[in-house]
Amino acid sequence: MRIKGTKKNNVTLRQRKIKNNQFSLYLDIYRDGVRSYEYLKLYIKESPRTAAERATIKETLVLAEKIRTLREAELNHNAFGFTPPHKSKVNLHDFCKQYISRYANKDIRMIYGSYVRFVDFLNQYHPSLATKLTAAQLTKPLMEEYKDYLYVHGKGEGPRSYFQRFKKILNAAVEDKILPENPTNGIVCRSDIGLKKDILAWEEIERLAQAKCGNPEVKRAFLFCCYSGIRFCDIKRLTYGNIDFSNNRLQFEQAKTKGHSSNSIVTLDLSPTMQAIIGAKGSKKNKDLIFHLPSHNAALSVLSHWVKRAGIDKHITWHCARHSFATLILKDGSIDLRTVSGLLGHSSLKYVEQYTRIIDDRKKKALNSLPEIKIRD
Repeated sequence: MRIKGTKKNNVTLRQRKIKNNQFSLYLDIYRDGVRSYEYLKLYIKESPRTAAERATIKETLVLAEKIRTLREAELNHNAFGFTPPHKSKVNLHDFCKQYISRYANKDIRMIYGSYVRFVDFLNQYHPSLATKLTAAQLTKPLMEEYKDYLYVHGKGEGPRSYFQRFKKILNAAVEDKILPENPTNGIVCRSDIGLKKDILAWEEIERLAQAKCGNPEVKRAFLFCCYSGIRFCDIKRLTYGNIDFSNNRLQFEQAKTKGHSSNSIVTLDLSPTMQAIIGAKGSKKNKDLIFHLPSHNAALSVLSHWVKRAGIDKHITWHCARHSFATLILKDGSIDLRTVSGLLGHSSLKYVEQYTRIIDDRKKKALNSLPEIKIRD
């Protein structure tokens, strides 16, 4: 009994005659100009004589067709940039750990460090992804955030080196078909990005306040962060119960350090601008949220359009509000590092010292901008 090859897209079920008057079933797979074969280890008789033999052949062909359909679906998924269904739920943290355990090159410490920093970033801004992360959740906006995180928490070649190493891990995930594509592709991480991408000047914050924003809640919350240095994960959880309206004071526990730091509780006196943004409590309950924000990625999208509408040519993420707050209050030199550290909820001064580097860089840039003159003897 012969069967005709039924070609459908790139996978064809074929047969090859072997000994004992049998046919071996195999798949002819054609992709991107390259042909390969997969032998199914399924066999049918050339000339069945009984009803039982014919029934067996029918069952074998049905099974072979199911395998062909599955391979075709996987092939098409990959061709159009999808992850095969059986790999779409793989925990990328498990993959990263396995990759690192097998890695044998000399830059193993940087490879490991890039993943550690990525987990630190998730713990701070996306706690729900810190232990379970799927391919669908590893997006380009998330990688943009990670890049910005590296800029803020590193210097010199550090951010670029760690970002490139993490990109290497994700390339391996693409090769293993855990990811349909590498979300870091097209994202440039330089050794020194300068101040332009990180800091908002007061006049730029004022321009944002005057510019129209697509989501009023995002506008209120971001401006509040510019005046308080609060992280997105904390601003999103603030309720009216966190506000002492009689003393104009805000108190909350940081999500990042909750339960394992003596500095996890942050207390801030509300400035007139902060009070105006919050507004009166009125009939609102303590458990009611102050800011009704969308997801972090959605908020970033709104922020990006808002910044452009304000005529600000900078790459601004939510963390830039915290970064700008610390830099601007240090600018006049009247506030010491320990005070700023307390306002930001840091347990160590080393995290605040990065902002003094920015101030020093600005001073150097200002001095170097003065015109040169020739002095006669």
